[in-house]
Amino acid sequence: MKDAASEAKGDTVSNEQSGSPAATTSAPLITSLGEYVAAVNATLAEAHQSKVIERIWSKDSSLWKQEPSHQKIIANSLGWLTVPGEMIEVADELKTFAESVSTSGFQYVMICGMGGSSLCPEVLRQTFGRQKDFPELLVLDSTDPDAINNFKRQIDIGRCLFVIASKSGTTTEPIAFHRYWYNEVAQLHDSPGNAFVTITDPGSQMAETAAAEGFRRIVLNQPDIGGRYSALSYFGMVPAALMGLDVGRLLRQAQSMAEHCVANANENAAAILGTVMAECALAGRDKLTIVTDETLSALGLWVEQLVAESTGKEGKGIIPVVGEPLGSVSVYNNDRLFVSVSVGTVSEATNAKLKMLEAAGHPVVYRHLTDVYDLGAEFFVWEMATAFSGWRLSINPFDQPNVQESKDATKSLLESYKREGKLAEQEALASDGQLTIFASDNNAAPAAAVSIRDALRAHLAKIKRGDYVALLAYVEETPETEAALQTIRTIIRDATGCATMVGYGPRFLHSTGQLHKGGPDSGVFIQITAPDKVNFQVPGEEYTFSVLKDAQALGDFQSLQSHRRRAIRVDLGSDVSSGLSKLRELIGA
Repeated sequence: MKDAASEAKGDTVSNEQSGSPAATTSAPLITSLGEYVAAVNATLAEAHQSKVIERIWSKDSSLWKQEPSHQKIIANSLGWLTVPGEMIEVADELKTFAESVSTSGFQYVMICGMGGSSLCPEVLRQTFGRQKDFPELLVLDSTDPDAINNFKRQIDIGRCLFVIASKSGTTTEPIAFHRYWYNEVAQLHDSPGNAFVTITDPGSQMAETAAAEGFRRIVLNQPDIGGRYSALSYFGMVPAALMGLDVGRLLRQAQSMAEHCVANANENAAAILGTVMAECALAGRDKLTIVTDETLSALGLWVEQLVAESTGKEGKGIIPVVGEPLGSVSVYNNDRLFVSVSVGTVSEATNAKLKMLEAAGHPVVYRHLTDVYDLGAEFFVWEMATAFSGWRLSINPFDQPNVQESKDATKSLLESYKREGKLAEQEALASDGQLTIFASDNNAAPAAAVSIRDALRAHLAKIKRGDYVALLAYVEETPETEAALQTIRTIIRDATGCATMVGYGPRFLHSTGQLHKGGPDSGVFIQITAPDKVNFQVPGEEYTFSVLKDAQALGDFQSLQSHRRRAIRVDLGSDVSSGLSKLRELIGA
């Protein structure tokens, strides 16, 4: 690594190793940090003196926290450090299993999971696409019955292998997915278990259920790996193998990066990235804006969960901004850190905008991958960087203390539904016959704001410099919906200079939800809901998928309310497209 002081203007820190284990197989990290170089170099020097890298590799939980309760969690969360090497040893076994699935006539493999159990497979699915002579990989991580119905129409149920992915084996959504699809397959086959695989921790409820129902394969993951750090474990590599990827190659890239990350902090790509992330956040540039090329566009979803859930606690947090269109210098406040990740050459248009942002004083980090199989290394470098930034921020990057709040609220609402036959209703703040706005007591608009326009104006007036605006959509994710939400977020960003986020519920509850409640009080939230077109009963329960999704949305809103966050809910009415169009009009106005 070049010391910043040795640079002509002291404005560039770069990590382009020659002779390190990862030099030829992993992306170099190049930074343009401007005024933040001194702080980054000082932290790297401190990390070297404090032997931070050595302590991470020795799994010293006291590096992050001194309290026994924290240390217990941390000590049981560091298996990701050595998992690439462990998984290399079973790569051939995974390949053989995948080939047996393919030759058994399965045309689809559906991963049914949430958060860390589904996001890596989603990245692989979008990045690599369908492989010749292997099933198509699908990922179900939504309780929206319209989304489930779309999958049902897309597949031949009798030729689909369902992979129920749940670390704990008790997560609400995977259990519901399992019950639903098992019931569907049982109507076609005498041995429905043959169409199911589970990936879970040893001794979990799901492992017991899978054994009782005769699943085709029960895959027991390393129990000392948290969900968001599990990309290179069985949770990521079983789907990779089933879709026909060269798992050994992915893992060798990851292992090469792991070997590089043993290096001293100031020669270590992950340590440098983690330091830049933390120092920029501490200096007020806490909006980590991920810029990818088209090939790697899905990577941001995985990085978003890793960073948000790991750092968003104790009123602190690095706020990942993913999928936001790259704009001109004029639309950004001075709270951004840009990280560009690309395969091959960055497009001229994107590169020009990044260089203009550099010139305007925004810190920019570049990571260039040689090919898509460098994703194995990229997963590891971001995991290490996030753990490193947790040290600098003095937080525990391996727990998620506020995630349980929404789960508990949802559970309470469902219990109430079972007793009363309906969910609790929010009182409407404003309605025009199509859109309806609901707000918590502490976020209610002034009494005079009775129209939809006035209610929205009052809420958006609460946005201040340094905030981020999150659109939390409990609707089916479709290209049309995504385009409308992207337009809305861009309007807000361009008008306010604030960072924007888009999340689909309930996926984001297992991703950015921790940050929303436990991170800094800089979020302004617009929850978006709509009635479902279809509905299905959750087998074995007294409620439907619509009720489950509505309970999750309401539970999420109640949790935001309990933290006195600035939040409203906008119900779009029965026509989602028309409702989003009207919302876009009103916000633009």
